[in-house]
Amino acid sequence: MIRLARRYAELATTTNFSFLRGASHPEELVARAAALGLAGIGIADRNTLAGVVRAHVYARENREALGAFRVVTGARLAFVDGAPDVIVYPQDRAAYGRLSRLLSAGNRRAPKGECHLNFDELLASAEGLQAIALPFSPCGRRGRGEAATDEGLRREARLNAPSGAGAAPPTPPPPSPRGG
Repeated sequence: MIRLARRYAELATTTNFSFLRGASHPEELVARAAALGLAGIGIADRNTLAGVVRAHVYARENREALGAFRVVTGARLAFVDGAPDVIVYPQDRAAYGRLSRLLSAGNRRAPKGECHLNFDELLASAEGLQAIALPFSPCGRRGRGEAATDEGLRREARLNAPSGAGAAPPTPPPPSPRGG
Protein backbone atom coordinates (compact mmCIF):
# COMPACT_ATOMS: atom_id res chain seq x y z
CA MET A 1 0.00 0.00 0.00
CA ILE A 2 1.27 3.46 -0.89
CA ARG A 3 0.75 6.14 1.71
CA LEU A 4 0.89 9.75 0.72
CA ALA A 5 1.96 12.22 3.33
CA ARG A 6 -0.36 15.15 3.78
CA ARG A 7 1.41 18.38 3.00
CA TYR A 8 0.28 21.85 3.99
CA ALA A 9 1.00 25.18 2.31
CA GLU A 10 -0.01 28.48 3.87
CA LEU A 11 -1.62 30.51 1.07
CA ALA A 12 -2.50 33.80 2.76
CA THR A 13 0.84 35.02 4.09
CA THR A 14 1.35 38.73 4.59
CA THR A 15 4.87 40.20 4.74
CA ASN A 16 6.18 43.51 6.00
CA PHE A 17 5.33 44.92 2.56
CA SER A 18 1.70 45.10 3.73
CA PHE A 19 1.73 48.38 5.65
CA LEU A 20 0.41 48.05 9.24
CA ARG A 21 -0.45 44.38 8.66
CA GLY A 22 2.61 42.18 8.19
CA ALA A 23 5.75 42.15 10.33
CA SER A 24 8.21 39.60 8.92
CA HIS A 25 10.45 39.90 5.89
CA PRO A 26 9.54 37.61 2.97
CA GLU A 27 12.90 35.83 3.22
CA GLU A 28 12.27 35.03 6.89
CA LEU A 29 8.81 33.67 6.15
CA VAL A 30 10.09 31.39 3.37
CA ALA A 31 12.92 30.09 5.54
CA ARG A 32 10.62 29.43 8.50
CA ALA A 33 7.91 27.75 6.41
CA ALA A 34 10.52 25.46 4.84
CA ALA A 35 12.01 24.68 8.27
CA LEU A 36 8.53 23.72 9.50
CA GLY A 37 8.20 21.26 6.63
CA LEU A 38 5.47 23.09 4.73
CA ALA A 39 5.06 22.21 1.06
CA GLY A 40 5.08 25.89 0.14
CA ILE A 41 3.97 29.38 0.97
CA GLY A 42 1.68 31.79 -0.85
CA ILE A 43 2.80 35.38 -0.42
CA ALA A 44 -0.27 37.63 -0.70
CA ASP A 45 0.49 41.18 0.40
CA ARG A 46 -2.19 43.86 0.39
CA ASN A 47 -2.43 45.50 -3.03
CA THR A 48 1.18 44.78 -3.97
CA LEU A 49 3.45 42.11 -5.41
CA ALA A 50 6.56 43.50 -3.70
CA GLY A 51 6.90 40.80 -1.03
CA VAL A 52 6.66 37.93 -3.48
CA VAL A 53 9.62 39.25 -5.47
CA ARG A 54 11.93 39.04 -2.45
CA ALA A 55 10.50 35.64 -1.50
CA HIS A 56 11.25 34.25 -4.97
CA VAL A 57 14.78 35.66 -4.97
CA TYR A 58 15.44 34.03 -1.61
CA ALA A 59 13.98 30.71 -2.77
CA ARG A 60 16.08 30.79 -5.96
CA GLU A 61 19.27 31.57 -4.02
CA ASN A 62 18.55 28.72 -1.56
CA ARG A 63 17.15 26.18 -4.03
CA GLU A 64 19.29 23.27 -2.77
CA ALA A 65 18.35 23.79 0.88
CA LEU A 66 14.64 24.27 0.12
CA GLY A 67 14.26 21.25 -2.16
CA ALA A 68 10.71 20.95 -3.56
CA PHE A 69 9.41 23.88 -1.49
CA ARG A 70 7.32 26.30 -3.59
CA VAL A 71 6.68 30.03 -3.34
CA VAL A 72 3.30 30.90 -4.85
CA THR A 73 2.82 34.38 -6.30
CA GLY A 74 -0.29 36.21 -5.12
CA ALA A 75 -1.79 39.45 -3.86
CA ARG A 76 -4.56 40.33 -1.44
CA LEU A 77 -6.76 42.87 -3.17
CA ALA A 78 -8.59 45.35 -0.93
CA PHE A 79 -11.28 47.39 -2.62
CA VAL A 80 -12.55 50.92 -1.93
CA ASP A 81 -16.07 50.14 -3.18
CA GLY A 82 -17.03 47.94 -0.22
CA ALA A 83 -16.34 44.55 -1.82
CA PRO A 84 -14.71 41.95 0.43
CA ASP A 85 -10.97 41.36 0.06
CA VAL A 86 -9.92 38.76 -2.49
CA ILE A 87 -6.62 36.88 -2.64
CA VAL A 88 -5.62 36.21 -6.24
CA TYR A 89 -3.01 33.90 -7.71
CA PRO A 90 -2.00 34.36 -11.36
CA GLN A 91 -1.77 31.05 -13.22
CA ASP A 92 0.54 32.21 -16.00
CA ARG A 93 2.71 35.11 -17.14
CA ALA A 94 -0.17 36.85 -18.94
CA ALA A 95 -2.34 36.78 -15.79
CA TYR A 96 0.62 38.12 -13.77
CA GLY A 97 0.86 40.99 -16.26
CA ARG A 98 -2.86 41.78 -15.94
CA LEU A 99 -2.59 41.74 -12.14
CA SER A 100 0.44 44.04 -12.28
CA ARG A 101 -1.42 46.48 -14.54
CA LEU A 102 -4.45 46.40 -12.21
CA LEU A 103 -2.28 47.23 -9.20
CA SER A 104 -0.42 49.95 -11.12
CA ALA A 105 -3.70 51.60 -12.12
CA GLY A 106 -4.89 51.52 -8.48
CA ASN A 107 -1.61 53.06 -7.32
CA ARG A 108 -1.70 55.84 -9.94
CA ARG A 109 -5.08 57.15 -8.80
CA ALA A 110 -4.37 57.00 -5.05
CA PRO A 111 -2.18 59.01 -2.68
CA LYS A 112 1.34 57.65 -2.15
CA GLY A 113 1.27 54.45 -0.13
CA GLU A 114 -2.31 53.57 -1.06
CA CYS A 115 -3.98 51.65 -3.87
CA HIS A 116 -7.59 52.35 -4.83
CA LEU A 117 -9.18 49.37 -6.57
CA ASN A 118 -12.79 48.67 -7.49
CA PHE A 119 -14.18 45.15 -7.73
CA ASP A 120 -15.33 45.71 -11.33
CA GLU A 121 -11.69 46.28 -12.30
CA LEU A 122 -10.78 42.87 -10.92
CA LEU A 123 -13.59 41.27 -12.91
CA ALA A 124 -12.26 42.90 -16.09
CA SER A 125 -8.75 41.52 -15.37
CA ALA A 126 -9.72 38.13 -13.93
CA GLU A 127 -8.70 35.84 -16.78
CA GLY A 128 -6.06 33.41 -15.51
CA LEU A 129 -6.44 34.39 -11.85
CA GLN A 130 -7.46 31.92 -9.17
CA ALA A 131 -9.27 33.76 -6.40
CA ILE A 132 -10.09 33.24 -2.74
CA ALA A 133 -12.88 35.51 -1.47
CA LEU A 134 -12.38 36.49 2.15
CA PRO A 135 -15.19 37.19 4.60
CA PHE A 136 -15.58 40.62 6.15
CA SER A 137 -13.74 40.80 9.45
CA PRO A 138 -15.51 42.17 12.55
CA CYS A 139 -12.15 43.48 13.76
CA GLY A 140 -9.68 45.54 11.79
CA ARG A 141 -10.42 46.77 8.26
CA ARG A 142 -14.06 46.40 7.38
CA GLY A 143 -13.63 46.88 3.64
CA ARG A 144 -15.98 49.84 3.46
CA GLY A 145 -15.53 53.56 3.17
CA GLU A 146 -12.72 55.41 4.87
CA ALA A 147 -11.46 52.42 6.88
CA ALA A 148 -10.45 50.81 3.58
CA THR A 149 -7.63 53.35 3.16
CA ASP A 150 -4.38 53.44 5.09
CA GLU A 151 -5.32 56.81 6.62
CA GLY A 152 -8.64 55.31 7.70
CA LEU A 153 -6.76 52.43 9.31
CA ARG A 154 -4.51 54.84 11.22
CA ARG A 155 -7.54 56.80 12.43
CA GLU A 156 -9.35 53.58 13.39
CA ALA A 157 -6.28 52.39 15.31
CA ARG A 158 -6.17 55.67 17.25
CA LEU A 159 -9.88 55.43 18.07
CA ASN A 160 -9.59 51.81 19.19
CA ALA A 161 -6.37 52.26 21.21
CA PRO A 162 -6.60 51.20 24.85
CA SER A 163 -7.17 53.98 27.35
CA GLY A 164 -6.07 54.26 30.94
CA ALA A 165 -2.70 53.69 32.57
CA GLY A 166 0.13 53.27 30.11
CA ALA A 167 -1.95 54.29 27.11
CA ALA A 168 -0.86 57.09 24.85
CA PRO A 169 -2.90 60.25 25.28
CA PRO A 170 -5.47 60.81 22.55
CA THR A 171 -4.51 63.03 19.67
CA PRO A 172 -6.47 66.29 19.90
CA PRO A 173 -8.49 67.21 16.82
CA PRO A 174 -7.11 70.01 14.65
CA PRO A 175 -8.40 73.48 15.49
CA SER A 176 -11.47 74.39 13.52
CA PRO A 177 -11.18 77.44 11.28
CA ARG A 178 -13.28 80.30 12.51
CA GLY A 179 -14.21 83.08 10.21
CA GLY A 180 -15.05 86.41 11.51
